[in-house]
Amino acid sequence: MLFERNFLGILIFLVDRWWGNLLPKIAPFLYDEGGPIVMVQIENEYGSYGDDKAYLRHLVTVARRHLGDDVILYTTDGGTRETLEKGTIRGDTVFSAVDFSTGDDPRPIFKLQKEYNAPGKSPPLSAEFYTGRLTHWGENIENTGAHFTAAALDRILSLKGSAVLYMAHGGTNFGFYNGANTGADEFDYKPDLTSMIMMHQLENLVMWTMQSSKYSLRGVVKRHSAASIPSVPSNNEKKGYSMIQLQKTESLFDLIDKIDPIGVVESENPTSMESVGQMFGFLLYTSAYAAKGPRRQFVHTKLEHDRAQVFISCPSEDNGGRPTYVENMGRINYGSHLFDQKGILSPVYLDGNILKSWKMVAIPFQNLNEVLDINPHNQ
Repeated sequence: MLFERNFLGILIFLVDRWWGNLLPKIAPFLYDEGGPIVMVQIENEYGSYGDDKAYLRHLVTVARRHLGDDVILYTTDGGTRETLEKGTIRGDTVFSAVDFSTGDDPRPIFKLQKEYNAPGKSPPLSAEFYTGRLTHWGENIENTGAHFTAAALDRILSLKGSAVLYMAHGGTNFGFYNGANTGADEFDYKPDLTSMIMMHQLENLVMWTMQSSKYSLRGVVKRHSAASIPSVPSNNEKKGYSMIQLQKTESLFDLIDKIDPIGVVESENPTSMESVGQMFGFLLYTSAYAAKGPRRQFVHTKLEHDRAQVFISCPSEDNGGRPTYVENMGRINYGSHLFDQKGILSPVYLDGNILKSWKMVAIPFQNLNEVLDINPHNQ
């Protein structure tokens, strides 16, 4: 409990500092000020992994302090009683929106949503209407059919509901900011693709309208809208680019020779990526050991996040080194396993014996032309 209180205190401090910078920049663009921002979301699917009403009320207080009392604040949670009970505040303090899988029957979910909003203040809203799904490494690319998606949207709008397209337009995550999920437990790790492939509708809008308007998202919106909707913009010109020849500029092991010794972190046991001041990329672990002839030796560890590659360097009859590169393949960004440390998180065994005296070097891969800059410290 002490850890949880300390962690919450740190979280609140960081949220207050971030919102103190962000929200004043948003305030001039609120709807009441003539801007395009109609609502402001204070939490997303919090009921899937938390249940702290004091925390939610604090977010409301901070948002009101910077944005005033007139802006509509809202939360989004999965369309179940458990997630709504945990993730929102009953009444009219905040508006409780829901999300659910595309194709689910929206009627019982919107009926449940009303229980968590003030009477007469619960317009049905699917705050994440998935036009596709993210894809994990090793899976086939998700490709939700146009007919299926349009029919699901039609059911929502037929109930006088609203939906936020997720995603409306696409892009990519940069570097290692791709994210990940888990299955049954934290060991069922599922890293996302770097690219945000979610069947982006803004990009595919023209393609979709070539089909029967009955099945296009635009056709569905037009049929349920009393106002006229804008015409479809002309298709932008597509260009073909020639082949790009990649050239090898550096070997991963060559980087070791360029590292300033002052950037090496030394510890009796391996430490996490976060403890050396790094959030993404690779972390290099090295430990010396005494070779025992030509026989095979077995190395293992119980817990590493997320993928470790073990190499033997400078082998000889007397000694050797065992560098290990551990890659952060994407941080878990949903569910009960958000505390997702990276690196070697348990002792490393060589033939049943624990390896000691480790050196750690951060390889963030932010810019290979930059000199690695890490504050050295011993642990």
